[in-house]
This record gives sequence, C-alpha cells and structure tokens, in this order.
Amino acid sequence: MDDRLFRNAMSKFATGVTVITTEHEGQAHGMTANAFMSVSLNPKLVVISIGERARCLNKIRESKVFAVNILAENQQDYSLIFAGQKKDDTIIQFDRLADIPVLSEALAQISCDVVSEYVEGDHTLFIGKVRDIKLEDKEPLLFFAGQYRALQSVSV
Repeated sequence: MDDRLFRNAMSKFATGVTVITTEHEGQAHGMTANAFMSVSLNPKLVVISIGERARCLNKIRESKVFAVNILAENQQDYSLIFAGQKKDDTIIQFDRLADIPVLSEALAQISCDVVSEYVEGDHTLFIGKVRDIKLEDKEPLLFFAGQYRALQSVSV
C-alpha cells in the first residue's frame, strides 16, 4: 500500500485536537497533535506520539515534561498556529499547571512527567505520568478526514 492510502485510512478516525506544550531553557514551546491517548488509570498515564522531525521532540526529551491541551471548539486558531499553518503576530500567553506551560481556556489541560520513551518507526512515543488536570465545561474541537469539525448530538 502507498503512504497516501494509509494516511487516508487514518483520517477516517475522528479525533480531538491537542496542542502539546513543554518548557525548555525557560521558554514555552508547543505543537499541534492528534496522536494522544490515555494508557492507565492506576497509575494515571497518557501517551503522545511525536514525529522525528518535530521541533518539540528534543525539547520534550530534554525537559522530561509535557502538557496535553485538549482544544475547545473555539480554539482552532491555536491548532493552526502550533501546526505552523498560521502566523500570529500576538504573543501567546501561557498559563501554568503543575509548573508546565498550558494554553488558557483549553477544554482540558493535563500536565505530565515523562516516565518512558519509545522510538517506533518515524515517531517517538512518550509515556507521561499525570501530575495535574484542569477541566473546562466546553465542547471539543474535532478533526476528521482532513477537516475541523464540531460535535453534534445524535438522537437515539
């Protein structure tokens, strides 16, 4: 199978949109990602997958911390900015959760310590032990088939 077929198949899985943030040498950094999932309830663990060419890869590797910011439906601009698809002249102000930079008003903020790292293919999987969580009562930003979407209730 070719790469395009694989990518098209993977795009058929609807996901939330996250921005992964970390702090390296006193500066906050972030990248848009949808490769995130929970791993364990006890202990509380999550996993993120970062591509080998991503600028944040070595920053997370060296800092040993990251936060997952699950974006709300009105935060598509954050997704585009941190994916390098939109320039924004305003400086993004970060909040902090358990001393890790996070995006204000995200649907969920999850701060983590890196406990394991695995290189698989062209990505590195970071297992993070959750330090703290902050939640907002909002609707999520979704991504499906290469487009941003909004959640819609279905009658049963």
